Amino acid sequence: MMSRPIPRQRGTALVVSLIMLTLITILVITALNLGSANFRAVTNTQFRDEAIAAANLAIQSRISSTFVDLPATTEDNVDIDNDGTTDYVVQVTPTCISASVAETADPSSAALPPAMSLASTWNTVWDIAAVVTDDTTGASVVVHAGTRVLLGQTDRDEACPD
Repeated sequence: MMSRPIPRQRGTALVVSLIMLTLITILVITALNLGSANFRAVTNTQFRDEAIAAANLAIQSRISSTFVDLPATTEDNVDIDNDGTTDYVVQVTPTCISASVAETADPSSAALPPAMSLASTWNTVWDIAAVVTDDTTGASVVVHAGTRVLLGQTDRDEACPD
């Protein structure tokens, strides 16, 4: 009886399976990289939106206060999620852009020009800049708002000199 020779194994199945394993690994790594990039983009957008909201809250707080009683730049602590802790610190800086004498004067001084009246009032135009900076990433958002404030002569001289 003759024995049959055993055919040599060539290893093609091993080579094909290693190539497939390599391709699947590359696909998984690419998917993970895309997922983490999307997560970073969403996190950045969330920070930006929250920072803009914090800046707007600080600007509204500054507008609703008396301009001349506060220093030029203030830092407002803003709690966005109302959990009792400060989420953002906002630097608010109002800058007087212009001042003009208001057109109306008190009836008692109607005969005098508004600039000579003791009760003269001034229309002042302000640019309020709010800057929010994230301490972790160093990213910052700047929000500008404009407003007009009616000031008396004394307040105008202190807050909005020529």
